[in-house]
Amino acid sequence: MNYKTDIGYRKESLIKLLNAVIVYENEIIQALYDDFKKPAFETVLTETSYVILELKDTIKNLKNWAKPKRVFPSLLNFPSTDCIYKEPYGKVLIIAPWNYPFQLALCPLISAVAAGNQVVVKPSELTPKTSEIIAKIIAKVFDKNHVEVIEGGVEISQELLAQRWDYIFFTGSVAVGKIVAKAAAENLTPVTLELGGKNPCIIDETANLKLAAKRIVWGKFMNAGQTCIAPDYILIQKDMKSHFVTYLIEEITKAYGQNPVESPDFARIVNTKNWQRLVNMIEPKKVIFGGQTDIENCYIAPTLLEETSTESLIMAGEIFGPILPILTYESETDIEAILSKYEKPLALYIFTENHAFSKKIIQNYSFGGGCINDTVVHFSNKRIPFGGVGHSGIGAYHGSLSFDIFSHQKGIVKKANWLDLPMRYAPYKGKLATIKKILKWL
Repeated sequence: MNYKTDIGYRKESLIKLLNAVIVYENEIIQALYDDFKKPAFETVLTETSYVILELKDTIKNLKNWAKPKRVFPSLLNFPSTDCIYKEPYGKVLIIAPWNYPFQLALCPLISAVAAGNQVVVKPSELTPKTSEIIAKIIAKVFDKNHVEVIEGGVEISQELLAQRWDYIFFTGSVAVGKIVAKAAAENLTPVTLELGGKNPCIIDETANLKLAAKRIVWGKFMNAGQTCIAPDYILIQKDMKSHFVTYLIEEITKAYGQNPVESPDFARIVNTKNWQRLVNMIEPKKVIFGGQTDIENCYIAPTLLEETSTESLIMAGEIFGPILPILTYESETDIEAILSKYEKPLALYIFTENHAFSKKIIQNYSFGGGCINDTVVHFSNKRIPFGGVGHSGIGAYHGSLSFDIFSHQKGIVKKANWLDLPMRYAPYKGKLATIKKILKWL
């Protein structure tokens, strides 16, 4: 089968994948619960339903996305017809993370298949049950020469990266992203790197604090904080802090009860290594709420920290867990001083009713994407690009952009033969003044 040219086969494969995801949804939910007690509601919201919607949208639009696009020709080439052809890169490697292990393996796969590529998917070894169900679904849907899942640990990833690929799509940490980029550079392989960062959540004196607390608690503690676009720290106007902390505690308690360890709606840390890394960040004297931990269950309670220094361990890098440090500012100069200490984040959030303030933040700081008066939800809109900038990533995807990143844009000029202007041909004597006038007019 020629995956490169057969649009019908691509579409048929994606329809089979859609049907398989629907059939196996309960097994997927169970796998994520077994891996790190991810609640069924969060799995449906952020994993299975997201993949199903992505599949439906891609199936619906595939033919239109794949067809050549006519563009206005250059007058220098008159008469001509100009088009952009979208062709697959060829052999694609997708390395998926553990935090949203189903969605972040399947969504890039959907687009890579839609664009006509052959694909190898490497799921995360840290979520073995989810990796197993992904492998099961892919084996049932695709021919092995078209799409294959290769399971394993770091050594398998290293072996895969040592091979030559036509495109690599990686989601994960900045540290591993650098390794992937270095390996790709050996063969000049193009990459998309979806990484992370220290995502600020700025709250000014005009914000609706109660609603802000509710939306921040949801965005931060969903998936136990193991979300690349979760708010990483709060930066709030100093006079508002005490009221806001009260609202945060109220909202955490409403969401997860007096004892979150008993809540069926709160996930666990993926493994003991990450648990220990997070526990090391918690300075007991700074805890203003939460702080309880249990290594046997990889549990860390939703935790609020009163933070006064950007030099502390928890402010050194991305937290990626259910710990939320709260810093204060008095002026916009303070905001600049804090944000400038870090690389460009994947997300930035602003809670304010002051349009001029939010506009200034958006224009003055570089970041992947974000929200005004909410968190995380920008990820859900397929019509806007999702991706990082600088250390938070390379490239953006979602919707038709996902198809485009796995497609080489090949420009073609079809020149007509009924007219052939002599101006461009040698000898050039006597033509310079004329060509300058023409180029200036263009």
